[in-house]
Amino acid sequence: MAEMGSKGVTAGKIASNVQKKLTRAQEKVLQKLGKADETKDEQFEQCVQNFNKQLTEGTRLQKDLRTYLASVKAMHEASKKLNECLQEVYEPDWPGRDEANKIAENNDLLWLDYHQKLVDQALLTMDTYLGQFPDIKSRIAKRGRKLVDYDSARHHYESLQTAKKKDETKIAKAEEELIKAQKVFEEMNVDLQEELPSLWNSRVGFYVNTFQSIAGLEENFHKEMSKLNQNLNDVLVSLEKQHGSNTFTVKAQPRKKTKLLSRLLRKKNSDNAPAKGDKSPSPPPDGSPAAPEIRVNHEPEPPSSAAAGAALPKSPSQLRKGPPVPPPPKHTPSKEVKQEQILSLFDDTFVPEISVTTPSQSSLPAVVVETFSATVNGTVEGSGGAGRLDLPPGFMFKVQAQHDYVATDTDELQLKAGDVVLVIPFQNPEEQDEGWLMGVKESDWNQHLELEKCRGVFPENFTERVQ
Repeated sequence: MAEMGSKGVTAGKIASNVQKKLTRAQEKVLQKLGKADETKDEQFEQCVQNFNKQLTEGTRLQKDLRTYLASVKAMHEASKKLNECLQEVYEPDWPGRDEANKIAENNDLLWLDYHQKLVDQALLTMDTYLGQFPDIKSRIAKRGRKLVDYDSARHHYESLQTAKKKDETKIAKAEEELIKAQKVFEEMNVDLQEELPSLWNSRVGFYVNTFQSIAGLEENFHKEMSKLNQNLNDVLVSLEKQHGSNTFTVKAQPRKKTKLLSRLLRKKNSDNAPAKGDKSPSPPPDGSPAAPEIRVNHEPEPPSSAAAGAALPKSPSQLRKGPPVPPPPKHTPSKEVKQEQILSLFDDTFVPEISVTTPSQSSLPAVVVETFSATVNGTVEGSGGAGRLDLPPGFMFKVQAQHDYVATDTDELQLKAGDVVLVIPFQNPEEQDEGWLMGVKESDWNQHLELEKCRGVFPENFTERVQ
């Protein structure tokens, strides 16, 4: 029986709640249609607007504070990784190793302490501040429902009083319900009328305390971090003073021996035996000087397998690993040497690039195309003024040595910082190693030295382009 009674009470309560919801919905419809007046409180509505604004601002502040804390944690991890890298590269025999390790430990502890204090003094306070808003928001919504109940009870009581046939029993019951609804509403309304303005005014002190705490914690953190950074700087300065005077010789890595040997063999063969079909001009019988030789600026064909029989086979172990590294490391723009484009001999607009040489200026084989016997005003007649006589044939650009370079092979240029080098193309592009250029020092060229005697290869990253 008790169970049935309990179920009956529950069912009755549910029915009562459903009836209240229907009555409220009906009252709201009548109010929107203008058939029933609505109790208005403009002062309270303004308090509700302030409440919603305060909640929005607090929620945004909480979100941004959490983002800031996540950033602090990420910076802590990055700083920790950086210090670990320093500990790994700091060799055991270097002075100040223990001090550097201690500084890294203190750095880690300082980040941890800063993050924890931000959580305790800012984030938890922020959470507590926002924790009061859900309850007040729920009470504001409940007050709105009780106001609708009060208006509905008031309208029902007024309608019974104005009816033609009055029922005193119903009027008395309606009056009783009105008084009850008014009492419930006013109790909630009075409490909120006091709390909402107080909550709105408290935002100023909360914002001040929150940002003061964050600013103070950050200031102390940076002061302590500055001390650690200064200590680390002192350790590194001491290390530099003890090891800064040591000079580290930069050694050039060996270039490809296969190309070097092949080049030396071709030069030896060209010096000892004339190339097949050589048409080098001989002095005229009357003793007049030989006419200048016009040569097409094509690269000579690579030697046959018989001529380079002594060349070492190419293998991965013989491949060069790149040019030597200059001290100190300095990034210089890389200028790739573009290979000569192959021009079609059948094109009507084809004009071969020519250079004026004599048999003594070059011992390498060349393709003799045509011979002229006159030079007009410093240019070869019929060549359209190609080539400047104060620059070597095929000159491309100038570079200036930024570091000293000690030659390790006979075909390399020895450079001093400040030397200007005139860059010229390789006669055989296959002989060019990556990161190496061919050139002649401008000082040697100005002394009218023969090109074969003064040209050589040099590492590009020891120089910087100037023209």
